[in-house]
Amino acid sequence: MDTPDSLINLLLPSVIDLADALLLLATSFCTALITATLGVGGGVLLLAVIASVLPPLAIIPVHGLVQAAANTNRAIFTRRHLNRTVFSQFLLGALVGAALASVLVVQLPTDTILLCVAGFILFLTWGPKLQIRAIRPWPLRIASALTTLLSMFVGASGPLVAAFVHQLSEERFERVATFSACMSVQHGLKLLVFGGLGFAFSEWLALVAGMVLTGVAGTWVGLNLLQKISNQRFSQVFRIILTLMALKLLFDAGSNLLQ
Repeated sequence: MDTPDSLINLLLPSVIDLADALLLLATSFCTALITATLGVGGGVLLLAVIASVLPPLAIIPVHGLVQAAANTNRAIFTRRHLNRTVFSQFLLGALVGAALASVLVVQLPTDTILLCVAGFILFLTWGPKLQIRAIRPWPLRIASALTTLLSMFVGASGPLVAAFVHQLSEERFERVATFSACMSVQHGLKLLVFGGLGFAFSEWLALVAGMVLTGVAGTWVGLNLLQKISNQRFSQVFRIILTLMALKLLFDAGSNLLQ
C-alpha cells in the first residue's frame, strides 16, 4: 500500500516539496481573488511566487497553464458582460503574435522590455483617454499581437492588456470579463507554443489541477466582492494598482542598469 508520502511524491514534480506546493495552492487562491476583485494584479504576483519556487525553464509554461485556466474560469463567470467586438479583434492579433513567437529567435534585453512596458502602462493609465468610437480594429489587433509576443518572454503581460482594456469601458464587470477572455486566449496560445517547443506539461498536471481548483474558489469570492464596489471606486483602485506595477517595473529596470 502506498504511504501518504509516496502518493505526494507521485503527484508532485521532483523539483518541489509539499511546502512549496501548499504555498502555490494558497497563492493561486489569493491571486485569483485579487484579479476578480480589482481587475488586474494577480497574474504578476503569482508569477513572482512561482519564480521563487520552480526551476527557470518551468516558470513561464506553468504560470501560463494556471493562468489560462484561471482566466477561462473568470471569463465563463462573467460572460454576460463580455465586449465581443474587442475580444474578436484581440483574438485575431493574438494568433499573429503567437505565430511570430514560435519562430522568433532573438529576445529583447529584459531591461528594455521592462522600460517599454512600464512607459506604455503609465501612458494608457494617465494619458489622454481614447474615444471608444475612434478605436479601430487594426490598433486592437496590433496591441494584441505585441502583448501576446511579449508574454512568451516575460510571462505576465496582464498589466499591459489591462491598461488597454481600461481605455475601452467604464463598467467594471465589462472590464473584468473582456480582460479575462483576452488573457485566456493569450495564455492558451502560449501553451501551444511551449508545447510545440517540447515542454513536458504532463508532470505538472496534478499540481496545476490543485492550483486551478483553489483559483476557482478565489475567483468566486472575488466576484462577490466586486458586486459591492462601485464603478468609480473600481476605476480608482485599478489605476493605482497599474501605476504601482509600472513604477515597480521602472525600479527593477533602473536597478539592473545601475549594476
